[in-house]
Amino acid sequence: MPDEDPGAETAAEEERPSLDWVDILATVIMAVAALFTAWSAFQSDQWSDNMAFSLNAAGAARTESSRAFTRAGQLSQIDVASYFGWVDALQRDLAAGDIDVSEGYVPDAETVSGFLYGQFRPEFAVAMDAWLATRPFANPDAPETPFAMPEYEVAETAEAERLQQLAEDKVAEAQAADRNDDKYVLSTIIFAAIFLFAGLSTKMRSRAGQLGMLGVAVVFLFVGAVYLVTVPIQV
Repeated sequence: MPDEDPGAETAAEEERPSLDWVDILATVIMAVAALFTAWSAFQSDQWSDNMAFSLNAAGAARTESSRAFTRAGQLSQIDVASYFGWVDALQRDLAAGDIDVSEGYVPDAETVSGFLYGQFRPEFAVAMDAWLATRPFANPDAPETPFAMPEYEVAETAEAERLQQLAEDKVAEAQAADRNDDKYVLSTIIFAAIFLFAGLSTKMRSRAGQLGMLGVAVVFLFVGAVYLVTVPIQV
């Protein structure tokens, strides 16, 4: 058998220990990066689902808001038609001498105007009572119609506005969720770089090159970990 070269064995022994601990450290770094990557992917999916849910809720709220606005418009038209019908009947009752408004109007169910007054919607009746309390037939400073009174409200309008605001809030939530989703996607890119540099560290022949690649991988790992701490978590 040929004699073994003692110098070659010594060189190999000096080189292997550094490669061994570099391999181990690189593996540990990549394992941690893999855990962070899995967490980022999970959170990205969670925020993506949150965005989809918020957008669906916004769409539903917009639809309901549109219906409420339509209903409010219809009720307002009913109030306007009822009011002018009452005004016309009131003028006829005045012309016939059936009522006297010099001291204010008091509905009389025996008259046409009084009958129509009793047919007003409850919401509109409140505004009419408040308007008549200002004595509009004798007081020049009184509002021209009950529709100018602060008491005149259509509940459907308030509901439509509430739903519209809800839709806007849900859109804002969806936008925030989308931004958080993007942040977690960015974090996966950071951790992908860790795999690159940690993997390269095991292929470098010189110790300086190995430590350099490991150092870059550690920096990316630290930056990625700090970055994850700043990103909101979706449970």
